[in-house]
Amino acid sequence: MRKTTLLMAISLLFTIGAFGQVAPSAPAATPAPTPKPAKFKVGDMAPDFTLTDTKGVKVKLSEFRGKSNVVLAFYVFAFTGG
Repeated sequence: MRKTTLLMAISLLFTIGAFGQVAPSAPAATPAPTPKPAKFKVGDMAPDFTLTDTKGVKVKLSEFRGKSNVVLAFYVFAFTGG
């Protein structure tokens, strides 16, 4: 009986300690202004932009102009829920 009571008391203290710690809330950041959407038509030339490839090298779209077709694909990182 004493062991059971002691075990329950320790479990209760552990539970209260684990859930009783609340992280301080950070101040809310102001949202960045939303840029205006670009107006493109089918067949328009894409604007030049720079991205980083999987090896960390910066690549410009203009480097591929006239050489090959370009496919830009965005993949959601696994297990991020996005």
